[in-house]
Amino acid sequence: MKRFREFLSITVAKKPARLVLLSIVLLNLVFLLLAAFVISMVSPVRNEVGFWHSLYYTVGMVLDAGFVEGVVTDLTSTHIVTVLICFVVVLVGMVTFTGAVIGYLTNFISSFIERASSGEHPLRMSEHTVILNWNNRASEIVNELLYSDIPEKVVILTPERAEEIKLEIAERIAETLHKEHADLVLREQEKQARPLSNREKRRIIRQKGLRNRLTWIVRQGDVFSMKQLLDVSLDQAKTVVILGKDDQYTTCRYDREAKQEQMGNSFTLKTLVQVVELTDAESSRDNQRVVVEVDDIWTMELVNMVIAQKRKHAVKCHIIPVPVSRILGQMLAQFSIMPELNSVYRTLFSYKDGAFYCVPKSPTNGEAAYVENFLRTHRKAIPLTFMHDSEGTEKLFYIADREGDLKSKTSEKPAHNLDLRLRKDFWMPKQNVIVLGHNSKSRFVMEGFDAFRNEWNVAGDEIMNVLVVDDTASLDRVGRYAEYPYVTCVDADIINDKDLICKAISDYVDAHAEDTSVLILSNDRVPADELDANALTYLIYVQDIVEKKVAADPNFDREKIDIVVELLNPKNYDVVNHYSVNNAVISNRYVSKMVTQIGKDFSLYDFYSDILTYDSADSENYESKEIYAKKVEDFFEEVPPETTADALVRALYEISPEGNKSILLGYVQKGTGKLTLFSGDLAKIPVKLGPKDKLIIFSNH
Repeated sequence: MKRFREFLSITVAKKPARLVLLSIVLLNLVFLLLAAFVISMVSPVRNEVGFWHSLYYTVGMVLDAGFVEGVVTDLTSTHIVTVLICFVVVLVGMVTFTGAVIGYLTNFISSFIERASSGEHPLRMSEHTVILNWNNRASEIVNELLYSDIPEKVVILTPERAEEIKLEIAERIAETLHKEHADLVLREQEKQARPLSNREKRRIIRQKGLRNRLTWIVRQGDVFSMKQLLDVSLDQAKTVVILGKDDQYTTCRYDREAKQEQMGNSFTLKTLVQVVELTDAESSRDNQRVVVEVDDIWTMELVNMVIAQKRKHAVKCHIIPVPVSRILGQMLAQFSIMPELNSVYRTLFSYKDGAFYCVPKSPTNGEAAYVENFLRTHRKAIPLTFMHDSEGTEKLFYIADREGDLKSKTSEKPAHNLDLRLRKDFWMPKQNVIVLGHNSKSRFVMEGFDAFRNEWNVAGDEIMNVLVVDDTASLDRVGRYAEYPYVTCVDADIINDKDLICKAISDYVDAHAEDTSVLILSNDRVPADELDANALTYLIYVQDIVEKKVAADPNFDREKIDIVVELLNPKNYDVVNHYSVNNAVISNRYVSKMVTQIGKDFSLYDFYSDILTYDSADSENYESKEIYAKKVEDFFEEVPPETTADALVRALYEISPEGNKSILLGYVQKGTGKLTLFSGDLAKIPVKLGPKDKLIIFSNH
């Protein structure tokens, strides 16, 4: 008896649902048998109606109350006792059987839905993307997969906020679909030069609109739990993305940064160790890609140690650390020098239109010969360069609308008749940049300026001229940028020194004949509800300066001042557009787009690292390749005649000098800022350049 009580106690604690089900079954079995026995005993015709026949009657009455009439008739008795027994059987059966079973099934279904929602049951999936943790960049990763050529599956495992995340993803995807379909309808209306009816709009969207082939699941759980990682089939995923945690603003940001410099990001490292243990298992999928967001030097070193240890053994997956702040700093520096690159990268870092792709390939007769021959026999892709990835595989990197466009080969095209002549003395012009504010990426922005200066500076003629306007405390914290001789600092408090800020900017613009770029940094060291507040304030100041200059001189060229505004919260994008700023940079989205592309092919990370980094000062040759925006009248001796993208790309490549081949990717129109990127059928893209237009060129220098 003691053992039975112990067994019963354990069962109640561990498997209460099973105990309830067993009790319901036993209770109903006893009741049916007892009722059948009683009916068989009190029936006037019991000699003819045996026990098993009575059991049949009992079951029938329990399942169907109307069966009572037939039972009484069969028993040829209207005796009050028999009738009462039949009614008792029906009433008790409704409670013990029907009521209990319905209650149990209802509870089971509710529990099943609750477990499914909370993520307790395992997912049987493969070829999917797993995102561990959640931050303000994550929804863009999911959103970017809408543009994939194939159906995509995404599972998000996060310690908290599951319901909020579901809502965030749903809103972001709905926003994208609405915008894409609105743009599609607008293009069709412009093509047909007439308004479209609602029926025509629906038909166009149905035929040509963006298809939502994305399946996403959000599960709340512990990213350090091996069981929960296996429950999302992490070992069978094609890509695992480990995101950094958003700051919770519970401590001083500078204290957190100082701690990270000493200890690294423990959350990222612990998650990576768990993931590596699963992806290295014998049963895991081969060639998995693990993309890790890294935001400090110490964590990067530790991640690289993990990668080095893995390479000593059999490598089953590829770990790609992405230094978020460094990449964004490099981008912001390039956008300040060449604002046109913002729209270029915004397009090429997405699968929406033209994008970067790569394929394993080696040139047989050298890179130049391969590219030249390719351009003569292909019309839907532009080859860029050959590089060895981190695994030592040589790959061809190219731009196309779709990955398969590389194979779109035609017979050899007729020779072009363009007579182009390059300016042999071309040099990038002097760069005047005003940096307003600061954030965690400030030092990487300065490193980007320094890298550009190392490649393009001429002794005795400084190419970089940077003015930093910021509060005294922030300037002192970075040593007032004393290590950068081309930087001048102005102390100004954003609240009390409006006049000082505006005067410093206005005087700087007036003092330089060349264009001036104004880089407005959004402070990420503030609480979430204050994000972008300082950036929007600075933007109002700069726009006010422009308007005053136009009022004083109607001939003032608005494009003399290029405004590059960094935003952290995408919801503020519409506010910035209200001020007619073409170069709003939603920095978090860039990282998300890169992570998405790297998740598909890890080799793209090496390519991105190359184009975002200029040659070092001690380089004997121009080795690194970058994307440049070069003015037509500065780059060519004469403006090229009207032609097609196909002919212009081929002609420029042929006349480019060996060692610095220039590949034309598109151009930005002066005045409108419209980007024409050469993707799709190049032979069908008309090109008419103006002297002030900017050429988008991929080259060594």
